[in-house]
Amino acid sequence: MLRLTAALLCLLALPLAAEEVVADLSKDEVAITANFDGSDILIYGAVKRDAPAAAGPMEVIITVSGPKQPVNVRKKDWRFGIWVNASSVEVDEAPSFYAVASSGALREVLSRTEDLRHRISIPRAIRSVGAPSSVVNAADFTDALIRIRTRKNLYQQLDNAVNLFDETLFSTTIDLPANLVEGPYDTRIFLVRDGVVVDEYETVIKVNKVGLERWIYDLAHEQPLIYGLLSLFIAIVAGWGASAVFRYIRF
Repeated sequence: MLRLTAALLCLLALPLAAEEVVADLSKDEVAITANFDGSDILIYGAVKRDAPAAAGPMEVIITVSGPKQPVNVRKKDWRFGIWVNASSVEVDEAPSFYAVASSGALREVLSRTEDLRHRISIPRAIRSVGAPSSVVNAADFTDALIRIRTRKNLYQQLDNAVNLFDETLFSTTIDLPANLVEGPYDTRIFLVRDGVVVDEYETVIKVNKVGLERWIYDLAHEQPLIYGLLSLFIAIVAGWGASAVFRYIRF
């Protein structure tokens, strides 16, 4: 009983969180249709305080992460006049989409220790545990994956992209490209002071196929035989139709 009382007193003595994130999204669902060409998500919020603001500048970091999947990254070499796969490394877990926006330069507002703890930067969001012993430069494969997905706008590092007003209100816009993978997109918001995360807020953006796109996707995965026969039928009809049109034009 004495130990329990002492533990309760210790908990009561702990300071309450002085700063807390209150946030929302312009929309928490994205519908992928047949003509989907991307979408913009506005993320905004405020800092709720139970006490005067602490000393030191405050920064805000926002991340949006798509479904994580293993990825096999191959390196090609020019041998005997052709390009061949020389070596490969399987990245254990990489987000299909990842954007990290910050109110300042990410390297300057976040310490390396906090980045390692919360896995905020793009390299930290990718998990690659091991590689074949024959591969000496395994880290180069992860760097190559980041470069490829950055070119496709699937990985985005957006320094100075979070608007912060009087260390109270913040907002940013994340551009979701057309080539999205269906699934939950984890969204995290971090309050940072002196490189240390003082509060974190989490929510989810749902990305789903709808309409004809949903029907075709379900048919291909749940009834592959019917999907294959239907595709063959459509190809035959399209070929016959094109041939009939050309015969009509010629005569």
